[in-house]
Amino acid sequence: MFDVNIWTVLAIATATAIATGLGALPFLFLRNVSPWWMAIFNAIAAGLMLAASHSLVAEGMKLSSQRTLLGLTIGLVAIWVSHRLITNGRTPEVADLTGLNTTRALLVVGIMTAHSFAEGIGVGVSFGGGEELATYISSAIAIHNIPEGLAIALILVPLGTPVWKAALWAIFSSLPQPLMAVPAYLFVEAFHPLLPIGFGIAAGAMIWMVFAELVPEATEDASGAHVGSAVTAAFIVMLAFQYLVLQ
Repeated sequence: MFDVNIWTVLAIATATAIATGLGALPFLFLRNVSPWWMAIFNAIAAGLMLAASHSLVAEGMKLSSQRTLLGLTIGLVAIWVSHRLITNGRTPEVADLTGLNTTRALLVVGIMTAHSFAEGIGVGVSFGGGEELATYISSAIAIHNIPEGLAIALILVPLGTPVWKAALWAIFSSLPQPLMAVPAYLFVEAFHPLLPIGFGIAAGAMIWMVFAELVPEATEDASGAHVGSAVTAAFIVMLAFQYLVLQ
């Protein structure tokens, strides 16, 4: 049992963000990644993001189908516009990457960061429902953040980003969780209607990323059968993790 106040909410939400960095740890044991494995890693990241999108849409639909569909539309438009702006402008250096690699890194980290706003609101709102609900939701999001961090690392590390820096970028993508959790806790009624919109925005952006960037990139160095198998296997594992472990 613990006393719920803004500092408790901030501390727990910060812990969920830090958990995202754990997803990069498997790459401490991987060296000299071949182009074929880079393709498979892209496919695995695609499967993880598809599964996360499925869960976001399912949760959003329970709250409001109209607001979830609105969020999906906003997410699609936002990621398409962002992609055009990034590819047509001068792209800054991100995670020691340049060129197209930087564009992909910006999009992935940006999408995951947007996704974290909705999760932060979820953590804050859960504290308005009591300690038991808050403990469950916060623990579930913290555990769920680990494969999300893995998805980021799967993109960054094979392209040359150091593991420690990929872990920091993963944590950075989850910083909106503590930033949004406190105001959502203080103003539960105002933030609760925004959840399905936030879920939809994140899902729409991730689905676009999967089919516009990750899968086409993967099929350049691996067969469609291998890419499809990796995407589907990752999707199944992520869904099993969400529904068997977290629930």
